[in-house]
Amino acid sequence: MKKIGYWLLPLTWMGVLFYSSSTPYKEQNIKPFMKTNLDLSFLEPYLQWVSFTYHHTQVSISNLGVEGLIEFFIRKGAHLFSFFLLCLLVYIAIHQTTKMKHATQLILSFCLAISYGAIDEIHQHFTPNRTPYVGDVLVDGVGALLAVVLLFLISTLRSTKK
Repeated sequence: MKKIGYWLLPLTWMGVLFYSSSTPYKEQNIKPFMKTNLDLSFLEPYLQWVSFTYHHTQVSISNLGVEGLIEFFIRKGAHLFSFFLLCLLVYIAIHQTTKMKHATQLILSFCLAISYGAIDEIHQHFTPNRTPYVGDVLVDGVGALLAVVLLFLISTLRSTKK
């Protein structure tokens, strides 16, 4: 029964991600809040150089405004952090409930996190004002990969101390 408890954390986090993906973009849009409550105009000279294309949209101050640019990075940072955390939670569950080799645990944790990222993007296809995009799965993958690197480094440090 204790082993099931370890899986409740990643499953709960998946539920949070599912709920977030079920929320239309208009309900998650933080640009109006930033425009009303924050004066971010001081950032314009520092962010003027930022310009690239993401999902057929130019990401720049001239196209999105300061608030839109900041929101873009907050949203992508949320992807990265969410799947970093998911990978860590899945790893803990696997580590505590199986006797697999450490490398297998890391690879499986990464693969499960990425798979959920892909499923999450497919789910967004059915959510109003949301669009699936493979680029977001790649951002999710970077978050999961960072978790794997951290876990690998911790494991390596522990083994060298022994």
